[in-house]
Amino acid sequence: ARGFSLPLQRPGDCGDARYFDISRLACGPCGAHQRQSAGGSSCVCQTGYRMVSSNGGSSVICEKCPENKSGVTQDGWNCITCPKGLSSEGKCKCLHNEILVERSIDGILLNEALCILCNGSEQSFSTSDASGNRCVRCEQTFINASKSCDCSSPNILTGGLCFSASNTLPPKGVATVRFGQLGITLTSAWFLKNLQSSASACWLYSNLTACQALGNMCVMNMNSLSSSSTDACGLFQYIYVNTARLGIVHSIAFWRHNLPWLYYGDQPGLASQVLEANHFPTIFSFRGTDKDVKLQFIAASFDAAGNFLKWQNLEGGILQLCPDTQTKLNAAYAFGTTYEQSCKISISKILLDFPNPIFYDLFLEYNGDNGQQNLWAVPVLNLNLQYSEMFVNQGSNMNNWLLTRRFFLVDALSGKENDLGELPRVIRIASKITISIRLVSHTQRGMIYPPLVTVAYTDVLVQNPETQSVMVSFSVNYEMNQSEAQIQTDIALGVLGGLAVLWSLLKTAGWKKRTGSSIIDLQTVFKFLLFYAGDLANVFFIITVGTGTYWLVFFKAQQFVSVLLPLPSQEEEFVTYIACAFSLKTLQFLQLLVSQLTIDIFFIDWERPKGKVLKAVEGEGVIKSAAAPVSIWRTYFIANEWNEIQTVRKINPLFQVLAVLFFLEVVGFSNLALMDSSSSLSRSSESYIAPWSRILRFGVSATLWLAIAFLQIIFFSVIYERFVEDKISQFVDLCCMSNISVFLLSHSCFGYYIHGRSVHGHADTNMEEMNMNLKREAENLCSQRGLLPNTDGQTFQISISRKMRLHYDRIHESLTRKRGPARLLDSSANTFEQSTRAYNTMNKFLSSFIDHVHKEMDYIVKDKLLLERILGMEFMEPIEKSIFYNDEGDSFSDVLYYGNETTLLIFDILFFSIVDLASQSFVLAAILTYLQQEIFRFIRNTLGQKNLASKTLVDERFLI
Repeated sequence: ARGFSLPLQRPGDCGDARYFDISRLACGPCGAHQRQSAGGSSCVCQTGYRMVSSNGGSSVICEKCPENKSGVTQDGWNCITCPKGLSSEGKCKCLHNEILVERSIDGILLNEALCILCNGSEQSFSTSDASGNRCVRCEQTFINASKSCDCSSPNILTGGLCFSASNTLPPKGVATVRFGQLGITLTSAWFLKNLQSSASACWLYSNLTACQALGNMCVMNMNSLSSSSTDACGLFQYIYVNTARLGIVHSIAFWRHNLPWLYYGDQPGLASQVLEANHFPTIFSFRGTDKDVKLQFIAASFDAAGNFLKWQNLEGGILQLCPDTQTKLNAAYAFGTTYEQSCKISISKILLDFPNPIFYDLFLEYNGDNGQQNLWAVPVLNLNLQYSEMFVNQGSNMNNWLLTRRFFLVDALSGKENDLGELPRVIRIASKITISIRLVSHTQRGMIYPPLVTVAYTDVLVQNPETQSVMVSFSVNYEMNQSEAQIQTDIALGVLGGLAVLWSLLKTAGWKKRTGSSIIDLQTVFKFLLFYAGDLANVFFIITVGTGTYWLVFFKAQQFVSVLLPLPSQEEEFVTYIACAFSLKTLQFLQLLVSQLTIDIFFIDWERPKGKVLKAVEGEGVIKSAAAPVSIWRTYFIANEWNEIQTVRKINPLFQVLAVLFFLEVVGFSNLALMDSSSSLSRSSESYIAPWSRILRFGVSATLWLAIAFLQIIFFSVIYERFVEDKISQFVDLCCMSNISVFLLSHSCFGYYIHGRSVHGHADTNMEEMNMNLKREAENLCSQRGLLPNTDGQTFQISISRKMRLHYDRIHESLTRKRGPARLLDSSANTFEQSTRAYNTMNKFLSSFIDHVHKEMDYIVKDKLLLERILGMEFMEPIEKSIFYNDEGDSFSDVLYYGNETTLLIFDILFFSIVDLASQSFVLAAILTYLQQEIFRFIRNTLGQKNLASKTLVDERFLI
């Protein structure tokens, strides 16, 4: 590494006696009687020495001039006599209004330099130029004031101009610039030199350049004026008020003849008239000719001295300080495309790129009725303007705005306190520029109001330009009046929210009936709030999905523009709705999870002993005959099958997540969520990528979730479950083949019953007999499977009487061994025997209940009314007899994932959307959504298995 290293040296490090050798990139010594040149990369002769030869660098030979010719010519090659003395550099100098002559007209060097006086008489009116090398005609104001090139008293000399004392001049200006953000007021060298002269020339002679220069100084002072101030804006306003006789330009009341147009006027409420009274006379579309789909901005540009530079089209990044490709810079003016660009720029680069400010008057170009190209003036809202307490260019109240016209990007001129070429003390940068396009309300043809340019400036105190930087941004926003959409949303929320209250009250009433209680207590109120949380979550979900789909379809599909997307600030309420929907749906989901994990379930075994077996009686030493034991394996088998279907869903969750992610990221549906007018699913890597719309992101993702889920449900219900596998219906068939019924209680007095009693009498048999039974059933040689004779109904919703529930609870207490005093238990029997005895008791009780053995706890079978099915509640109360409602479907799946697919799907969509809105990443949202599905599925399986083992006395070790 040492073999390729060298010390870092700069020209400023070399000092006066050395120069910077550009071939060695290091300092080298100058020769005798030499010093470093102004540029630093060569040597020049010291004062009093002339050059004999010079080949650049240090290849310079110097020779001292003789005493009688002590001066050195301007080119440094010869010695000459100087009659009027020497300058600090050892060269000849002349008096004011004289020019220096060192050679004759044919180039021969004179022995003595001449100082020739320029003739300022009426015939020539000449004076020396700035370099003192030639005579030129003196400035016209000198001639007007004194009929000569001399501006002697009582005439007034200011800014290089001469004004007669007899003329009425504007008030004396204050050459200060206020930098409000830093709390600094500077005396500007530029203002000190040019303010009074520009104001006087504009006032006396209507000099166009001087008027423009005065206007520029007012703009550099942030258009800020007061009635008591005579700063740049005060002088401009003085001239504006007192030149009304000159008339106006282009019939625009605020544009005075000979003056630049700086203000729209200070009448209260004028801003809203300018921005909303008239629409821009052009129709825009998302698909059409170049004129229809692009904003044709054009700007008249001026330098600080007031000279007109040129007309400039904004395409090409004229107003964008951040560097980027031409294609991306031009995308800022594609109609309907929200454009955002921001970056951090060093102060040194800004000073290099913008040594002098350029001022812009912005217009929007359009074609008139006769094909004539016309311009529409674009107003400017300067957020740094300080006009008066009446006008505050902040907030959304247009009546308090004072609109202006001219603006600049960087001002590194007014912050200079001298003209010595030093760095400015303060620079002012347009750190935030926003062009706002507002759509005319209720338009169907793409009509807009005049655009508005909002500019915010940042004052920077220059200390170390290399290390200092500033954040700048440029954006183009499209907006429309969202009040009508907000009203419609509020109406929908109010109506649906009211219906949700009624629906929750009905659910609560149904829940009270199913619990067998009629008392309104704290638990009832809490249950109502849980129901309302779930229903209100559905309301928010419907509104947000409808809103997202509306903007997605109507914004992307329109040709002539009639709607524009809400701004990011206007999306906050929409995001709040999604957050509320997710929070409330989470409560409903957790309540659903808890209710499914606490259900009462029991498997009724209808199998009866087949024959008798000999059994030794323990302790007696004798053998007696006893009924053959019934196999428990069928119960274990049904318990395992129930355990497996607890988390079966109507869709495949993994496929759902992968399909949504595939369409979003691979197919390119995510590009529909960009805030631009394109409905294409692909974007070029070289084209500008607009920012995301949170409403469109939710609309696209939610629509895909619902569409793919709907297709999955159709596929599984129409094809897969019919021709491949239907786990829910197969479970019912399996119960019948196993001779086991399922008794479920999801509430105190409500539940479900699956009638699995075998029509063949026995299920614990060999393969041959099993096949024979199936064949007989297929040929209708045996009775039907239904609970009632000659029916096929095997699944029921049951509403049991209070007496039945109390009897069930008494047996269940001994089954779970969690209630009752210890003295009631048989201390001589072990726990397993007590549980077995309780199990047999419950099995015997429930089977006898189904067989109508208990007349005091009998039941009837009936159909539900249509209104009962719709409302999900029962009108009849099971006071004397329990009621079994015929169930045409598999409603017992309500205690499984399968019967709650809507809740699970909405929860997944909202979880996915919340993660995506927070991270702006569909991939991360998909991964986390799948993880939460697996976590909750594991919790549901694990705890559901424990509840199943606890309630049915099936050993958990046999649940696999």
